[in-house]
Amino acid sequence: MAAQPQPFTLAVPDPALADLTERLVRTRLPDQAPIPAGGDPWAYGTNAAYLADLIAYWWDGFDWRRQEAALNAFPQYKVPLHGIDLHFLHVPGKGPNPTPLLLMHGWPGSVFEFLDIIPRLTDPAAFGGDPADAFTVIAPSLPGYGLSFAPGQKRFGIQDIADCLAALMTEVLGYRRFAAQGGDWGGFTASCLGATHPEKLLGIHINLLAIRRDPALAQSDDPAEARYRAELEHFLKENTGYQWIQGTRPQTLAAALTDSPAGLAAWIAEKFHAWTDHDGRIESAVDRDRMLANISLYWFTGCIGASFWPYYARMHGPWPIPEGKTVDVPTGYAQFPREILRPPRSLAARTYTDIRRWTEMGKGGHFAALEQPAALAGEVAAFFRALREDKA
Repeated sequence: MAAQPQPFTLAVPDPALADLTERLVRTRLPDQAPIPAGGDPWAYGTNAAYLADLIAYWWDGFDWRRQEAALNAFPQYKVPLHGIDLHFLHVPGKGPNPTPLLLMHGWPGSVFEFLDIIPRLTDPAAFGGDPADAFTVIAPSLPGYGLSFAPGQKRFGIQDIADCLAALMTEVLGYRRFAAQGGDWGGFTASCLGATHPEKLLGIHINLLAIRRDPALAQSDDPAEARYRAELEHFLKENTGYQWIQGTRPQTLAAALTDSPAGLAAWIAEKFHAWTDHDGRIESAVDRDRMLANISLYWFTGCIGASFWPYYARMHGPWPIPEGKTVDVPTGYAQFPREILRPPRSLAARTYTDIRRWTEMGKGGHFAALEQPAALAGEVAAFFRALREDKA
């Protein structure tokens, strides 16, 4: 018999808040490497002047309790599952027959990404939509992330995460079939679920494709594939340092970032700068308070080392989509213009055999649920409209 979920409320102790403030006040920042005239102040990593301002705001302007209360406004639970206490939001839909939707974040994200999109998914009528499009949203903290982490617990790769979340949806919550949506590792997990648990899924919607590197791409003269090849080459040269250290020496990096909130902020904020659709300022794409809520959750839970584990598992194990397998469940994809990588449909179709919706979005980046909640919610609703159980 499956364990029963227990209600959960996040309440960071006051001494932990005081400790964070003390550490931030005593931050010792590096100098800024000289920037050539007209050069990019983020070219070498997190800009020192931006980081100094962010840290000052974190201890002197940011209200953690307000963000904590925003999360606690949603029903939350923990349940013993696959050797850990798994945290998740379970928000009932408001409609005639809400579809269960597993909503998954990635790295360096958390459930704080979803606070603005969940109401749009669970109660579309409140935003001018059709109540028939309502979802019941299940949004877990991925195993090893945030509130699904405890010191000393086992580590999870993507297949392990997929198996755990499949058990949550079917064995714990009793959903026979469900929809899944995700970006970053959440997109990889949705894809893995589609490949290894297809009988449990109505379909998957993703905003990051799990595409293997194809040697044939080097010889392709297809314009879309040539564009992607150039995009991939630049990414591999300039933007994969984090993957190598997280995937080969996660314990070493975890020691630094678990001890220094300034270092943690620098490490995560750099990704928000690199991967969001902003005008030069992160805050034009993502609310500063919400970004700091996300960073703070990593800090208070001490989960940063465990959150690296999908990278380590990826570099030392198989691709998350098993060799020889494809994703054959109905698939929808939203391609945001500032996503890390944007493979063309011709390549995607070699992994995803049943792509039913492919939308090139007008604005947004890697943190789609946080940057463009209305647009992403609309895409998810449109894709699953024809797949709901009452219409199957």
